[in-house]
Amino acid sequence: MPGEPKRRHSKSRKRTRRAAIKLTAFFISCKNCGKPTRPHVVCINCGFYGGEAVRAEKVKVTKA
Repeated sequence: MPGEPKRRHSKSRKRTRRAAIKLTAFFISCKNCGKPTRPHVVCINCGFYGGEAVRAEKVKVTKA
């Protein structure tokens, strides 16, 4: 079959290739408190998501 590799890739070659594929932490600033949070996740500091209070026990409005 023409699409198959001729030889097996070594462990070091495989690991070198996979070392470049890594996750990076990506953060945005919360619109309410300004602290860094993950996108599409409720802010753990103030409890806001998308400018609205979601978690009532942690709500503290800092911007009007």
